[in-house]
Amino acid sequence: MPITTTVITGATSGIGKETALALAKKGHALYLLVRDMAKGEQVKQELISASKNTSIHLVACDLADLNSVCNAADTLKSSLVSVNVLINNAGGIFAHREESRDGFEMTFAINHLGHFLLVQRLMPLLERGQARIINVSSEGHKMGKPRFKDLQWKETPYSASKAYGMAKLFNIYFTRSLALKYGPKGITAFALHPGLVSTSFGADLTGFNKTLMWLLKPFMITPEQGAQTSIYLATAPRIDAKSGKYFKAKEVAASSSLSTNEKARDILWDMSTEMIEPYL
Repeated sequence: MPITTTVITGATSGIGKETALALAKKGHALYLLVRDMAKGEQVKQELISASKNTSIHLVACDLADLNSVCNAADTLKSSLVSVNVLINNAGGIFAHREESRDGFEMTFAINHLGHFLLVQRLMPLLERGQARIINVSSEGHKMGKPRFKDLQWKETPYSASKAYGMAKLFNIYFTRSLALKYGPKGITAFALHPGLVSTSFGADLTGFNKTLMWLLKPFMITPEQGAQTSIYLATAPRIDAKSGKYFKAKEVAASSSLSTNEKARDILWDMSTEMIEPYL
C-alpha cells in the first residue's frame, strides 16, 4: 500500500500536534512546516516516540514571511515527487494590529495569505498526488465580513474578532475556489470548524475578548477532540463528492450566507493572486 505523504502547518501545539500524532500512527510520511525549528525538533521526537514512525520531517516555514513560504515550498519540491494531503492548520488572532514581514496585517497574513501562496507554490506536487487540501476555519467565520476596500485595517479601527472572523471566512472562500478550479485535476478541498478547543490560542487577547475566552473555558473541548475532523478529512475514503464543503464534527455543516457569495470569493482569489505575484 503506498505511503501517504502529508504536509501540515501549525503542528507544534494544539490540534495541529494532535492531528500530526494521529496521522503518524496511521503511517503517514509527515512534513511539519514550523516557524520555531527548536520547538519543532522537540515535537518531532515526541511524535516519533509515540507513534514509532520515523518518517517525520521538519521544514522551516514562517507564514508571516512570504519568502520563507517560498523556501519551504522549494525544499519540499526538491525532496518529494508528490503530496497527498496538505493541512493548512496554522492560524492566529492578535489583540492589536500587527504587520507581517511583507507589510500585510498579521491575521490576514497567517490565516490566509501565507497558505494561499503555499498552495500555489506546491501545486505541481499537489496535482501529482491527487491531493486533499484541508483548511482549518472556524465558526468564527460567521462574525466575518469581507472588507476588500481595507483588508489591511489601515483606514478603520482594528478589531481582533472582526479581523479573525474575516480571515476564517476567507478560508472557506479559498476552499471553494480550490475545489472548483482544481477539481478537474483531481484535487479536493475541505474547510472545517475544529470546535471550541482549549489551547493557548488567543492567550494575548485583552479586554472583552479575553473575558469572553475565560467565560467559554468550561465549555471547551480538548485538542485531541478538536483534531478529529481534520483527521477524518485526511483519511476518510470516498469523500471526493463533498469537496468544497464546510465540516463540523466530521459532517457537512452549514456555513454563513456570506460564505456562499461567489462574487466575494472571486474577488478574494484575484486580490490574493495579485499580492503573491512577486513570489510566484
